[in-house]
Amino acid sequence: MSYVPSLKKIYLEQVVPELVKTRGYKNKHQVPSITKINLNTGIDADADKNQITDIARDMALIAGQKPILNKSRKAIANFKLKENQIVGCSVTLRGHAMWEFFYRLLAVALPAIRDFRGVGSKLDGQGNYNLGIADFTIFPEITVENVKKTMGLDITIVTTATNDDEGRELLKLLGMPFRRIEPQVAAPKPTAA
Repeated sequence: MSYVPSLKKIYLEQVVPELVKTRGYKNKHQVPSITKINLNTGIDADADKNQITDIARDMALIAGQKPILNKSRKAIANFKLKENQIVGCSVTLRGHAMWEFFYRLLAVALPAIRDFRGVGSKLDGQGNYNLGIADFTIFPEITVENVKKTMGLDITIVTTATNDDEGRELLKLLGMPFRRIEPQVAAPKPTAA
């Protein structure tokens, strides 16, 4: 028997039967799943080579695979940007690496955020979820002593869900800690005396 990541095992054994039961799918292949996770970060236009290699190293530690360095397509003088200058770093995770990263994000990284109250529940209209993290040092692979400049991280979770409700339910069953929206209590209207 080959290795199956623990979160994928939860997906196959618990999430799929639950979604088939609640959503009324005719077979298990209609159940939405996660296809890939994209990680992106921007790099300052005035960053030197050492800073670029540090960011690429940190991204590789977080993702578990080598990132792609993204270059600018054209020069923009107002932003001090030259053509073919490195402006970002990205990784696309699929398969086992995707499931392992998603598990580490849910179980270790998100709970490490100070005063964490959950993530927003808004999806992009097509069942995909975008999450922005202000400080990448929440991941345990990063040692804070080696970090010269903190960077943000954009995480996009791409699903096969056809709408936001399916995608939200899939992510919620996988353990995504969505923020509870408290019902707004209207202030009592003043009565005329």
